[in-house]
Amino acid sequence: MQHVPPLEAAVADFVTDLEHDAIPPAALDGAWRLIQDQLAVQIGCAALPWSRAVLELTRATHAPGRAHVTVDGDAMSAADAAFVNATYGHGFEYDDAHRASSSHPGSCVVSAALALGEELGCTMREVVTGVVAGYEAYTRLGVLAAPDLLERGFHPHAVLSTFGAAAVAARMRGFDAERTLHALSIAFSHCSGTTEYTSTGGSVKRLHAGIGTRNGLRAAELAAAGITGPTTFLSGAKGFFRVFAGRDAGADAVDLLDSAADFQITRVWIKPYCCCGINHAYIDGARRVAARAGEITAVRLAIQTGGNLIVGNRNANAYAPQTIEHLQYSLPFQFALSALGLGNGFTTHHDYLTGRLDLSPGSPAADLAGRVRIEVDADLDTEYAGRWVGDLTVSYADGTTDHLFVDNPAGTAENPLSPADFDAKFRDLTVAALGADRAETLLDTLAAGDTSMPVDEFTALLRN
Repeated sequence: MQHVPPLEAAVADFVTDLEHDAIPPAALDGAWRLIQDQLAVQIGCAALPWSRAVLELTRATHAPGRAHVTVDGDAMSAADAAFVNATYGHGFEYDDAHRASSSHPGSCVVSAALALGEELGCTMREVVTGVVAGYEAYTRLGVLAAPDLLERGFHPHAVLSTFGAAAVAARMRGFDAERTLHALSIAFSHCSGTTEYTSTGGSVKRLHAGIGTRNGLRAAELAAAGITGPTTFLSGAKGFFRVFAGRDAGADAVDLLDSAADFQITRVWIKPYCCCGINHAYIDGARRVAARAGEITAVRLAIQTGGNLIVGNRNANAYAPQTIEHLQYSLPFQFALSALGLGNGFTTHHDYLTGRLDLSPGSPAADLAGRVRIEVDADLDTEYAGRWVGDLTVSYADGTTDHLFVDNPAGTAENPLSPADFDAKFRDLTVAALGADRAETLLDTLAAGDTSMPVDEFTALLRN
């Protein structure tokens, strides 16, 4: 093989050389937390309309195989099952987040690893190793591309999930470094997806995880078949960083991809709110002023540049949502829902989706959202790079004001959900679909973390 640049060699070597016994305990704990949260979201979101549409289409076109669709139980190829399951897992803005890359790795790497695990006859030990390999390749490349990837209009998850799934497959299939490099390089040819949905909607956003995951698995299959990709797919003049981020990866890029670097999976963000993570710090702030919601006359929200693009003034429907996508990416309305005590969770957004929650002009939430002014503060970009923060100034009818600053919103690694709240989210999403007894059995199995358990036995717990 021709010369491989240091950056490409580093990511291929990391994936190839990763062994379960060398993964730090905190990273293993992060992997199991990620699996618990992702599977809960898959189970809870399997009945959403776009989830059903994807399943019906895949039923008509799938390849046969040993992997299974969560809840429904259809057997199909690993790529097809992972496509459906990842779509379920990213289907309602409730899946895990990674702050430094502004992305959602879990729906990709968990779906890919479990589907491959069934196809290959693995144990959960191999699945967990695959999850960690995929998560680290995905997020470390994402950190190096942030914030430019998001600020240029790309959806980081849609782009990075191809790399994550390819890394999962390369590790679980036992590729050597050369074949792993080609799997990742071929995955680069599948990268796509922008954030235009934040302005004008479109349920295709719900499929970004599924599309990227299936394409990443297919990239590994192509590499196994002998197809090759450019060895400079990351650092080349027309490689990932210059094309997607508009710059080089940076001087410390190789160090970040080293096996000795901190594992990003220790920093899994479990989302307590069913909306874009950029809103979460402001939701936490709004909850603090909820007792005086009726007195609020004006709200100033200082925001980072990338956040303004996604949930603020550069979002065409931030002040007038007409679809569920608009609402989940509207900072003014998410603030209003929180301050008014209407909630920002699964039930609230599902009620809006099904017409049971009125947020039309003249509604209390619309009135309060109209009092919100969003202003970009570039200093926040510099001071809080790699994490979304909330800076709120709330004015009241009596002339008083509250200024609140939220650095680490609920669910982040710095401010994690309590074990009770984490398990409560799991039950809230799974009991209706699986029944209380089956949901509790699955939760107990996840808590046990038995890596010797056959994947087939584990995934049987996910199906009706």
